[in-house]
Amino acid sequence: MSKLSRSIQGSVAIITGAASGMGRATAELFAEQGVLVAATDVNDLQLREVQKSIEQEGFVCHDWMLDVSDLESIDRTVSEIADKLGGIDILINNAGIGGGGPVDDPDYETRWQKSLNVMVTGHMRMVRAALPHLRKSNAPRILNIASTEGLGATKFNTAYSTAKTAAIGFTRALAVELGPEGITVNCICPGPIRTGMTENIPEENKKEYARRRVALKRYADPEEVAQMSLSLCLPAASFVTGVALPVDGGLTIKNA
Repeated sequence: MSKLSRSIQGSVAIITGAASGMGRATAELFAEQGVLVAATDVNDLQLREVQKSIEQEGFVCHDWMLDVSDLESIDRTVSEIADKLGGIDILINNAGIGGGGPVDDPDYETRWQKSLNVMVTGHMRMVRAALPHLRKSNAPRILNIASTEGLGATKFNTAYSTAKTAAIGFTRALAVELGPEGITVNCICPGPIRTGMTENIPEENKKEYARRRVALKRYADPEEVAQMSLSLCLPAASFVTGVALPVDGGLTIKNA
């Protein structure tokens, strides 16, 4: 019989960007699994709605307003979470921003810097702040949310694609560095998902894109990504590290 647990009940998980989309779905799913969820986001009002919704279902969720591009805020918030909830077992770097445009756009450098600050430097700083606490965990897990844009590219999306590619590289290098300590570091690369970043795309355009590009012929719901996040954070996932897992309905393997 297996001695590896498939339960994360009682674990403490920090989830950034938890006010909407995949972050919210992950916070809800982890709370249902008995996790002490520390949900963070820069959108304080929306985050409180998520926290109240989860607790109305009878589960545990704490909310902290956090801007992952602000180092001082990261250090303070991570310390508060560890003190209040009794440590940190899981860190999920989900916070992200969208927005594209041509490389010669007048505002391009601002978009470039913000993308890297949130989706690369923010990941790194969260890891550095959480690491002393993760080292005390029996099943420490770090999960970075990247994108299929880190495995391929779309025109007018260079800042986002560069940040997501860097997140994958950071995941792989960190997995090698922290492997001897038993800390797994993995990455999920979502494809077309129904989130705030895609809600302005007309439904007919979504259907046409999925028909042409996605093997499963549809967009995914955020929970389908959250379920894969859960799988990689289980104590039983103790021999999986450095992985960049596409959750994309077959987008990255479909040639025609």
